Amino acid sequence: MARRKGLHFYQKKNRVNSQLLKDIFEMMIGTVVAVFLAVAIIYFAGMRTSVIGDSMEPALYNGQEILINRFIYMLSSPKRGDVIVFLPNGNQNTHYYVKRVIGLPGETVQIKEGRVYIDGVLLDEEDLYDTMADAGIAENEITLDTDEYFVLGDNRNSSEDSRSGNIGAVSRDNIIGKAWFHMAGEETEMGLIE
Repeated sequence: MARRKGLHFYQKKNRVNSQLLKDIFEMMIGTVVAVFLAVAIIYFAGMRTSVIGDSMEPALYNGQEILINRFIYMLSSPKRGDVIVFLPNGNQNTHYYVKRVIGLPGETVQIKEGRVYIDGVLLDEEDLYDTMADAGIAENEITLDTDEYFVLGDNRNSSEDSRSGNIGAVSRDNIIGKAWFHMAGEETEMGLIE
């Protein structure tokens, strides 16, 4: 049979390369997993808020941004000394409060002569905080329920906290999470909150 002269166009049948399909599928799965992990990290550990007021100075100052770990209290309970973020009385129409946990569920808390007593024993705070001028409602013993925490600001004489009748003991349900990292200054350095 004679070959035709001139241009000859033919198309080679493209076969689907199984390795290419496998690579595309793996890339799609990897992308979905990465997006899921990013959303989970932002939800559980990346919530951000600002400190309002000077009640947590010198540890945290007015306007300082902090990251909130919302995941940690799904696995454990707040501990004495933790800095927590909460909504007082669950009020959704107010800003987040940032305070330090002093009293734990089931304990009695009282402020006498400007110092904190837990179950009748002076809380050893190594003189880190000023003597409180106003005991507020904690002038009398407060017995915390099984899901309540007593919180104070580090700047004890300039803090609206559990001593205040409009805040009182903080229910576990109203705790958003643990203040985890803070942004330090304009350089946006980050530091762990202790």
